[in-house]
Amino acid sequence: MRLLVSSTVFSSLLALSLMLGLCVCMDSLNQSQSMSEGERLISAGGKFQLGFFNTDNSSNRYLGIWFYNIPSKTIVWVANRNKPLNGSLGLLKIEHGTLVIQDNSGQAYWSSNTRSLSSRSTTTKLLDSGNLVLKYDNSETYLWQSFNYPTDTMLAGMKLGWDFKAGMEWQLTSWKSAEDPFAGHFSYSMDPRGFPQLKLFEDNITRFRSHPRFGGINTSFDSVITSIFVYDSQEAYFSYDLHDQNSLVRFLVNYTGKVQHYKWNTQTLDWTLLYESPSDSCEEYAKCGPNAVCVIVNAVRTCECLPGYVSKSAEGPDTLDPWYSGGCIRKSPFNCSGPEGFKRVKRVKLPDLVLFEMNTSMTLKECENMCLGNCTCTAYAHPFESRDKKGCVFWFGDLLDIRISNAEYEPRELFVRVVASELEGNSKRRKGVVVAAAVILSVCSAIFCLWASWRRRRGQGVRLDVHAGEEEKFELPMFDVVMISQATNNFSHFNKIGQGGFGPVYKGQLPNGQEIAVKRLSETSSQGLNEFKNEAVLIAKLQHRNLVKLLGCCIEGQERMLVYEYMPNGSLDSFVFPGTTGGSCLLWRTKFNIIVGVAKGLLYLHQDSRLTIIHRDLKASNVLLDSKMNPKISDFGMARTFGEDQFLEKTKRIVGTYGYMSPEYVVDGIFSIKSDVFSFGVLVLEIVCGKRNREFHHPDHNFNLLGHTWNLWVEGKAHDLIDEQMEDSFPLAEVMRCIQVGLLCVQKCPEDRPTMSSVLLMLDSESMRLPQPKKPGFYLERIPDGINRRENTAKEITITLLEGR
Repeated sequence: MRLLVSSTVFSSLLALSLMLGLCVCMDSLNQSQSMSEGERLISAGGKFQLGFFNTDNSSNRYLGIWFYNIPSKTIVWVANRNKPLNGSLGLLKIEHGTLVIQDNSGQAYWSSNTRSLSSRSTTTKLLDSGNLVLKYDNSETYLWQSFNYPTDTMLAGMKLGWDFKAGMEWQLTSWKSAEDPFAGHFSYSMDPRGFPQLKLFEDNITRFRSHPRFGGINTSFDSVITSIFVYDSQEAYFSYDLHDQNSLVRFLVNYTGKVQHYKWNTQTLDWTLLYESPSDSCEEYAKCGPNAVCVIVNAVRTCECLPGYVSKSAEGPDTLDPWYSGGCIRKSPFNCSGPEGFKRVKRVKLPDLVLFEMNTSMTLKECENMCLGNCTCTAYAHPFESRDKKGCVFWFGDLLDIRISNAEYEPRELFVRVVASELEGNSKRRKGVVVAAAVILSVCSAIFCLWASWRRRRGQGVRLDVHAGEEEKFELPMFDVVMISQATNNFSHFNKIGQGGFGPVYKGQLPNGQEIAVKRLSETSSQGLNEFKNEAVLIAKLQHRNLVKLLGCCIEGQERMLVYEYMPNGSLDSFVFPGTTGGSCLLWRTKFNIIVGVAKGLLYLHQDSRLTIIHRDLKASNVLLDSKMNPKISDFGMARTFGEDQFLEKTKRIVGTYGYMSPEYVVDGIFSIKSDVFSFGVLVLEIVCGKRNREFHHPDHNFNLLGHTWNLWVEGKAHDLIDEQMEDSFPLAEVMRCIQVGLLCVQKCPEDRPTMSSVLLMLDSESMRLPQPKKPGFYLERIPDGINRRENTAKEITITLLEGR
């Protein structure tokens, strides 16, 4: 619990102001008003108040929100948590559609980072929910709200999770200590990978995972609240409502690393702790390691191997040392051609949803047969509370973070796959398993047989000639031509989703329901077998959430195909540029997250992968977007690798796309990581502006987008670059920082451009002072003739020049 009282270490002026206890007797401020220290806003129903506060033994002051009608000052939100006032008196006011905290000298300590393009007047209001909102007068549409920027406390009506369309995440972050609101080490957020789950992190390490909730929108979690879980293509979040709207309830991420649930006790006039997580050692994430289950017996933790598994230790016992966390391994490998079955583990917290699939149309028996037919399936479970509802979840690989639960609300059962020798000695059951296996093996469905064939062939290596005289064997699943043909409806025109220099791209679906994208090398392709081999070898080794995932390839006869994970939202260019489907319709938060995601992907290629990889063809059409609008860099056919001590290379074979290639590469054939940085800078400016670099036109000059941006920067008008179709309110400072980063990346000299690690630091830090950019490459006016106009109406293509100067 955290209770705060006033300090006595202030200057006499500040102490006098606080003792006066002045109160703004209203719940809102308009743009002609301000609120100073000692004054407060009180919500209309008298539930919350907003004001400046300080903690014990500190002269630092913060703007915060706390409960109004209880004796203890329990802070639920802090505005300037990372930049406190210290000295001059603070002031809250509205300037140009932005809510700001300033001191007497006008220095800003915090702002809502909004920008209103309208001349309408704005108002900030404290609601009875505890939400501080900024809105136009006489409007219920919020330009900004504190509920979108939680600190360490969650109130009823707040959300934890993601708004995929806006690219916004809601999460709780602990205080640094009981007396310091600075952002601490613990955060509570929704992991959007796979099926969303709430997790407690210490920095980037998972410490606790909540029970996954698959089906409930409204679930009566306890006698105090009704929990709400929403998961669709637009949002994934947890929220809650109160059974009694007059009760005071809060969730808190404590600085010690606990997620706590409090309710105000009107009898004792104190906060009552209803529960906290992790509540025991079994709730600590994956405490027993993989393929082990955690059990509390007589208040003592015990780790036990799942059925069919033994300890990794030399003795291999089924029961582990209570403090052993090495986990378990299989006693015997799976034998897909022999009888196998499942053992049931009751009352479990289902494993972490990392490598899994979900089906909502199968019966439990169908789930069992499906898992048996897939050699990589290790377990399955019915995910829903109601057994009348169809569906199952399949796990692949190791099973993590499982515990036996005594809670009545956890009736889940996990069916763990085991070989026949591990099944109980029930002849009838064993016979049933054998019969089931025989039926599965004899199924005459062509699709199922092809799928099983593909599964058996997974892991077979292929040998490809990467560069002249160099061969490398790598693990990559192989697909049959017949299977891919069936998956794509015989490469139907209706399944075609794109066309590149490599050839056509088709959408398909495997027999197990997984959606795929198939790149088929065309006989007339401007890219040939070398590019195919290069992409297959390179991307097979790359594992990063911002790089597209290669599932396998097909090499049969004259066919050369690459099979990728399917990206349902297509390429970035279809969202950014006008004139294309959905052009320029992204909110700024989504655009910024895409910029950061691409930067992270490039950083991995340049620095974190085993070899330095230069992409050489980064552009908007080579950035794909998954269902949650996460960006993934694709198309590695032109990529090159550098050795540990190699920094640049010269080539006579210039490849890439006009408008994205760096000057030293186009002119002299020299490429390095700074070539990719240049391409990234172009991409950033295109995202901000909503126009392509080479197709950009302005009535007053003939510069491309880079030249136009530079001219605006020199004139101090860089804000004019911002896409006119952007939403009414967005963080102007963040957009301007992206413009400056973009210009730094497209500077003419490679040595002037930052590395991707520096780029990410500049994007992430609001207080970092960025260097002033120099003139960009290709700062020349185009010749305003018919040739130029024809050039700019041509489609974007990837070019290959055989001779570089």
